[in-house]
Amino acid sequence: MRAMQGRGRQRLIASLIVAACCAASAHAAAAAILIRDDSGRELRFERSPERIVSLLPSITESVCALGGCARLVGVDRYSNWPRQVASLPKVGALEDAQVERIVALKPDVVLASESARIAERLESMGLTVVLLQSQTQSDVHRLLLLLAQLLGDPSEGERAWSSIEHDIDQAAARVPASLHGKRVYFEVESDPYAAGPTSFIGQTLSRLGLGNVVPSELGPFPKLNPEFVVRSQPDIVMAAEREVRDMPTRPGWQGMEALKSGRVCAFEPAQYDVLVRPGPRLGEAAMILADCLRHLAGPVGRE
Repeated sequence: MRAMQGRGRQRLIASLIVAACCAASAHAAAAAILIRDDSGRELRFERSPERIVSLLPSITESVCALGGCARLVGVDRYSNWPRQVASLPKVGALEDAQVERIVALKPDVVLASESARIAERLESMGLTVVLLQSQTQSDVHRLLLLLAQLLGDPSEGERAWSSIEHDIDQAAARVPASLHGKRVYFEVESDPYAAGPTSFIGQTLSRLGLGNVVPSELGPFPKLNPEFVVRSQPDIVMAAEREVRDMPTRPGWQGMEALKSGRVCAFEPAQYDVLVRPGPRLGEAAMILADCLRHLAGPVGRE
């Protein structure tokens, strides 16, 4: 009888051990994070990364906006917001990323643009690279959701996006009705490259009630023939202030009515950074645009 009872206790203990192991395995499986990056690859993380390297300013800003700033151990040379990233090690940029320095930082993950040529080399050295794309507002929304999942708090992604949506709506309400439908040329580089209507910048302009001189079929950020820009005669020109200063010296551009009449938004460097980065400051960018438009509209527009 005692032997039978002993064997019963042993079976019970064994069952409890198996149950505990199964519970632990189930918990570990639940804790694992599965994501699909913008290259289409599925990536599995056994836990949320604690050491992150970002190779793009907009990604750096997104990680910080989602509460992960303390996890950044290195950023690209152009990352300058929020202020606390200034003290982080700089590891170059997409074109000249410092591979050895990135490896030395021992990151759990490297976040980079889908076009980053350095990704394959980093992966060959044993690093996990997540490739991301941000050309449209839907890209930004998806990026925020993915990063929030990676950081272990998925709800933060929707919270951040809702804040952006609210700010863009607020900015749209500030734009004078007299400017609705006006056609904009927004220059992102002096070659010239422009923000088309399908880009995140063009989509913000559209939500503010503005048109775009760039045909949508040319894509988000097409390189334009300078003569095309002159012939399009935009109602409003928007660009970095250094480029606006040079525009009248470009062949044929001195005849552009928007430049002659001062219908120009010339953005200082800090503002321009906000405008051209597809990240959590899209709402702030919309406010910057709205403020310039109110200024162009004159005293009535600023009431």
